[in-house]
Amino acid sequence: QAQLVESGGGSVQAGGSLRLSCSASRFTFGSACIGWFRQAPGKEREGVAATSTGDGSTYFADSVKGRFTISQDNAKITVYLQMNSLKPEDTAKYYCAADFRGRCLSWYLNSPAEFDYWGQGTQVTVSS
Repeated sequence: QAQLVESGGGSVQAGGSLRLSCSASRFTFGSACIGWFRQAPGKEREGVAATSTGDGSTYFADSVKGRFTISQDNAKITVYLQMNSLKPEDTAKYYCAADFRGRCLSWYLNSPAEFDYWGQGTQVTVSS
């Protein structure tokens, strides 16, 4: 069974950057949809970005477009979420998730239930 591990969270001032990493234990992502979600205290889990590892297509929430990018390494072992121009409202616990059925569909960011595997999350805190 896949296990996802996130890393790269931390504390940063507004305007700063962080890069989160998501790796799957024991195997590569192959052709999968890998998503990044976040959840702040008292709020619902929100889809941030997703990528189809097979063709590299990407999807972003409106709230992060132009600031966040999602990419993968050539070996399809790690998916990255590069977060630039961070804002205090980006503060949340960030989770990566995987759906190994194939490529992402555009509405997957609104449907965490499509993802079968989840990491434990990594905290991102942005101070003003």
